[in-house]
Amino acid sequence: MTSRNPRDSRLRLVRPRPLSAAPRAATQRRSQRPAPRPPEGTPPPAELARMARTGLSDAARVARWADAALGPGRDGAMPDDKGTLSDASAERAAAEMGLTPDQVRADWDTARLAGLIEVHGGSARPGWRLRAWNRDDSAVLRGWVALFDAWSLAYPEPADREPSAVAEVVSAMPQVLSFLQLSAGPVPVEQLLDLLEQRVTELRTERCEIPYGPQPEPVAQAAVEDTPLAPLLDWALHALASVGALTCADGQATLTPLGSWAVWVKLEQICVAAQSPAGNIEASAEDMLRGCAQLRPNAARAEYRAWLAARPVGSAVTELLDAARGEDALTRGLAFEALRVVGAPAEPDVRAVAEETSLRPYALLWLAVHDGHDPEDAHEVLTRAEATWLWVDTAAAVADHGEAPLLVRHLESAVQPTVPMLLDEVRAVGHPRTVQVLVALAAAHPDPALAKAVRRAAFQVHTGGS
Repeated sequence: MTSRNPRDSRLRLVRPRPLSAAPRAATQRRSQRPAPRPPEGTPPPAELARMARTGLSDAARVARWADAALGPGRDGAMPDDKGTLSDASAERAAAEMGLTPDQVRADWDTARLAGLIEVHGGSARPGWRLRAWNRDDSAVLRGWVALFDAWSLAYPEPADREPSAVAEVVSAMPQVLSFLQLSAGPVPVEQLLDLLEQRVTELRTERCEIPYGPQPEPVAQAAVEDTPLAPLLDWALHALASVGALTCADGQATLTPLGSWAVWVKLEQICVAAQSPAGNIEASAEDMLRGCAQLRPNAARAEYRAWLAARPVGSAVTELLDAARGEDALTRGLAFEALRVVGAPAEPDVRAVAEETSLRPYALLWLAVHDGHDPEDAHEVLTRAEATWLWVDTAAAVADHGEAPLLVRHLESAVQPTVPMLLDEVRAVGHPRTVQVLVALAAAHPDPALAKAVRRAAFQVHTGGS
């Protein structure tokens, strides 16, 4: 997709791939190196989780208040059907927790970005991470990384700056953060500004196009290129500081331990070595599936068979479905691939979960193939909304475990013919990872106009705007 106008950006219609093909493709290459270790000096996971819990304590407090005060059968928090707290709810929370309404709304937004609260249509409910907050360090850390990924939404962008220039800075910041991580200490902001300007120049060169025929004076692009980047870097650093990723003082920026670890995770997440098949047989379903994520399809199926052979079918199916209910979309897709190996004995349980929103598309595809549909045509049993929900879920798996080019190519598997239609329907289905997926897609896409449209959609989902 190279159109500079997102309204004209067409998606090439292709036959959707079989269940979980995209997540599996993200991990087709089997790494040969040992699992990487964090840089020396990185606090242990338990200490990082403690830091994350401290940083997100206010957001978790508001999420728990909402769970208790605004649950089913009580006064709703979202009368406008846009996932935002009503004035009455914000004032009530402020009074009960000793905060101001603005603080409550800010903490509510943070909780949504971190996955402590999930908004579905016009209602909100506690996220899986909130349920696991006190007992699962990995859930806490993944929640913080989700907030880190959405840093550009966590702090208002400058209203008087060219939106395309803002999008360029957002696209260039990963390199700035990588430099900060490698520096392992304070870096002068002036040095970061030089790096940012170099990266933005590279981005503009990479997308350089030679038009045919007479062209109007590129006034808009000239305005973008004339936009000073220093104020935008200042905004980006303040936004990252607001989520706890760095500190900025005395003209220098320094990554926090959490920020340094998160950047390292992003750099290393596709390089985690595969576990050997024999090492997964005695593991839990979730750990087994994570181990199989790095295997090729045939090797993964052999591992599923070995794992299933070591336990009763009934309990194995239950454990696989429990793993599928987690927040990791890749694990969800792989769980249903393992259930495909189980075959007929799994049918009653799969049919029973077809009414659960997060599992329904996977269950319907599994049942279609089980009933004799060609795997290539099984997607036809899904409604448009179900297919869109699955598209977002698969994109979440690619964003978490794959590479940026694969996320961009994932656009081709959407059933919608245009990007604006896709964005409208993605917003409508209410997937809890919508904001994170759109933020990742905007950061990965080389077309600044399309990236801008996707970022706008992410912001609208985050704020409940239209």
